[in-house]
Amino acid sequence: MTSSKLIVANHKMNMTSMDINQYLKKIKKEINVENVIICPTSIYIPYFLKHIFKVGIQNVFYENKGAYTGEISPRQAKSMEIDYAIVGHSERRNYFLETNQEINKKVRLCLKNNLEVILCIGETKEEKRNRKTEQVLEQELLENLEGVKEFENIIIAYEPIWAIGSKKTPTMKEIELSIRFIKQIMKKYYHVDNIPVIYGGSVSEENVQEIATIPKLDGVLVGGASIKEEFINIAKTILKVDKNEQNSTNIPKTR
Repeated sequence: MTSSKLIVANHKMNMTSMDINQYLKKIKKEINVENVIICPTSIYIPYFLKHIFKVGIQNVFYENKGAYTGEISPRQAKSMEIDYAIVGHSERRNYFLETNQEINKKVRLCLKNNLEVILCIGETKEEKRNRKTEQVLEQELLENLEGVKEFENIIIAYEPIWAIGSKKTPTMKEIELSIRFIKQIMKKYYHVDNIPVIYGGSVSEENVQEIATIPKLDGVLVGGASIKEEFINIAKTILKVDKNEQNSTNIPKTR
């Protein structure tokens, strides 16, 4: 896994094949780099393969094969040379009533099939109001990762549910505290020091500069904005901040 900040695009159920062709022309020209991960609607995945950027799938089933009409297994995804799978997105939890136990089965099967997992966790507006953010994050991490031992192929995406698609985001301090808390939980229970944690939830070209400079943040997960032209500006901003941070760490210290 690259040490650079990650930029994950979740297209959700958007765009037609004609839209995809136009989108790809712009993306390939402007931000065709390895630390960009595009997660298109599943039927469009073949359009995105064989480029420098990585490709992810938005969801998988928790069995490798069988009579599960309409589902896609981790083994099938890997056979298509897909690199990543989003697991546990709040829309899957809310609309399809996915449980922590089902998400755990998906995580483990993805890892067994050498798919890197982007595990989404986050609190609702009510949970935030009741000051249960840390409690929710800890419970989801413990239940979603139960029995997991291969953490080098896991990325945690902190997505406060109330922020997704709402054009509202937590304060930068709130995001920083949640990122730190997630890393502390991973160290406490799983003895993992370097788990990548990215932020998602109404990321836009207006707020990405500020979000990108949050300490300990390893990237962003972009939803609605990822299908628009502003995604190019979002990605370029992240890449610029990342380059500046890497250059600053490489400056020799004087006595």
